[in-house]
Amino acid sequence: MTYAAAVHETVTALRIIRERWGDLLLAIETPPADTWPPRQLEHTLRASDDELLVEDRAPLVLREHPAPLNVTALDTRLAVERALYDLADLLAAAVQHADPGDPRRWDYRSPTSPGSRAHGLHWASVWIEGRVRDADTEPEPLDDGALGAPPFDVLPPHLLHEARRTARACEGRMVRLLGINQRNTPIPDRPCPWCGGELTLHTDPNGPPSITCSAGSGCTAPVALDEQGRRTWEWANLPALLAAFAASEGMPHRP
Repeated sequence: MTYAAAVHETVTALRIIRERWGDLLLAIETPPADTWPPRQLEHTLRASDDELLVEDRAPLVLREHPAPLNVTALDTRLAVERALYDLADLLAAAVQHADPGDPRRWDYRSPTSPGSRAHGLHWASVWIEGRVRDADTEPEPLDDGALGAPPFDVLPPHLLHEARRTARACEGRMVRLLGINQRNTPIPDRPCPWCGGELTLHTDPNGPPSITCSAGSGCTAPVALDEQGRRTWEWANLPALLAAFAASEGMPHRP
């Protein structure tokens, strides 16, 4: 594998981890689902009126929830955090020269401080991506006009490949846990609200989930046909399908 390809794969894996991190936090508080609904929409079917705002959570918010509903999801979160934090420690030990107080610096954990881990996994992922991309590796001007040492050295190839291995392993574990690997799964006990046909959930790690109806053009649902002639609810249409389920079952639905 070329150096450029390793950089690309590592950066892609880190970005998927960041993009799916909110889904993983939701999964920890959601009983494991068999096939329906897609993980990304599962929180819309909760019986409670309390909204879960992932963006407002502190990095160590799980301490407030000692009894998670999905222990496997919790184990996945802790394993991914541990792997990326340890990777950041490894890279910092090898290439970091940034002065204390420099916001670009990765600070190690100590018995009295969590160091940069206090900023959470998102920051660790962004910091690792910077090292993989060889950001801030040029000499920088000092106050007297001279050039000082760069904050970071260029990442050696063996550490790039270690970063790639770790990031891809973490991404794969999250994708498997969230059930967003590519597959086509019939939705049990959930016939099409418009025609009664069998619905199938399609998931893909490279895109959002979709639902198709087996009745094809005979289905009167207000969505387009796919290339195989099936009525298809793409990501933007899935809330409407949830609303139709709620209406057919006489349940209140929150948009």
